Amino acid sequence: MDPHLRDLRYFVAVAEELHFTNAAQRLHIAQPTLSRQIRQLERQLDVVLFDRNQRSVALTVAGKELLEGARKILELWEVTNVALQEAGEVLRVGIQSSIGRGLIADLESASGHRLALHSASWTDPSSGLAGRQADLALMWLPVPDAGRYRWQVLRTEARWALLPENHRLADRESIDFADLSDEPFIAMPTEAGAARDFWLGNDARSGRQARIGGEAATAEERLEAVSLGLGVCLLAESNVPMYRWPGLTARPITALPPCELAVAWRADDDRPTILDFANRVLAGGFAGVPAESHV
Repeated sequence: MDPHLRDLRYFVAVAEELHFTNAAQRLHIAQPTLSRQIRQLERQLDVVLFDRNQRSVALTVAGKELLEGARKILELWEVTNVALQEAGEVLRVGIQSSIGRGLIADLESASGHRLALHSASWTDPSSGLAGRQADLALMWLPVPDAGRYRWQVLRTEARWALLPENHRLADRESIDFADLSDEPFIAMPTEAGAARDFWLGNDARSGRQARIGGEAATAEERLEAVSLGLGVCLLAESNVPMYRWPGLTARPITALPPCELAVAWRADDDRPTILDFANRVLAGGFAGVPAESHV
């Protein structure tokens, strides 16, 4: 597999800082996650990029070659991305981790508009809408501020639990949420707001507080926390494949309301392209299936 732009950004940060902890802080990710991604990149390319010891980090010859090329690739992408935005023909869709990536082609077909992805952090519950880095956003309800946004539900899915294979409930075909509710959970950052509460299952706890075993700001950090036994977490059914990891398993949860994936946009965005997108997607529902809307 070829490296992703994210892998190159991670590599460049380490190459410029020559310090994994400083690079991780610059990227707003955990240092163990960054180290794992760099090792994976080295395996993909079949080269050693850094000479590491307890006191220092240095680029190898291969690392210096990749740094030059990676900077050119990232710079070219930034120039291209800016040109696309300025052309006004592409609407930016904010997403968190890999949420809803498979829907982009369907949304393009239904709306007649070209769409580009904007990757957003879990610390931004609006997925780029609030800061205007995105024109649209794919997000799981509830939306962070109902008064600021309009949205349409695209699909409804069951919530699943991700847990270690040796967990006491892992051998069940499905798990009643009541049997899981006292377990420690891996939480999103507090900045995630209502999304944090929803993915802790607080809507089914009758006012009881969830036990927090740890926090994760990225999908990689969540995987790592669950694999270390710090807690379990809830996932949308369609996102279960991205969390396949040695030693982990996922099970459907019963007695827990499903999650709803929606496409959202700013309520005060009256640009013709946004209004046209909304009208086309809202007309008759999405992909021929009537969907709940809030406009």
